[in-house]
Amino acid sequence: DERQHERLDERKQLARAAAGLVQDGQSLMIDAGSTTMEFARAVALSARQVTVVTNSLQVAMILGTSAAARVIMTPGRYLNDEAALTGTETCAFLRDYHVDACYLGASALNDAGVSETIDGFAAVKRTMLDQSSARHFLIDADKHDKRHLTTVTDIGGIGTLITDAQPTGPLAAALKAQGVAVVVP
Repeated sequence: DERQHERLDERKQLARAAAGLVQDGQSLMIDAGSTTMEFARAVALSARQVTVVTNSLQVAMILGTSAAARVIMTPGRYLNDEAALTGTETCAFLRDYHVDACYLGASALNDAGVSETIDGFAAVKRTMLDQSSARHFLIDADKHDKRHLTTVTDIGGIGTLITDAQPTGPLAAALKAQGVAVVVP
């Protein structure tokens, strides 16, 4: 996948910052994507004891290399281009779990909220958000001030935004108004 090679240094930086938020013994949900794949790699390298529920084959394979990680895969319709599972089975399965935190990527972020381009991803992300005590989005600055077809959540549903540049303009104002924590490593 081409995206795995774009802005790799920025994604690794976001991943390391996000992995620093993970505590031993936590349960997590991690969705599919190039940034969350780097996050999974950083968590695996940290050797923290975690239980991870994921719809991403790549995230599962990466975390499966760590003896400290317990990995639970969702069922669902397999999207080969994304190496991910989606659909009603995926969302129903996720609703059986409640986790300490979710770590999600996204296609776009603007002052209205987070959005997605990939069919089925928004529903999976919304379910993960609903099942998590803490919500973390890893979104690089190239995706700021953009909006795509399906809404994941409004600004108030973000929790923590981990990004590589401080948001500006209406996006910055909306994040501040909703009390969203912004982490720039």
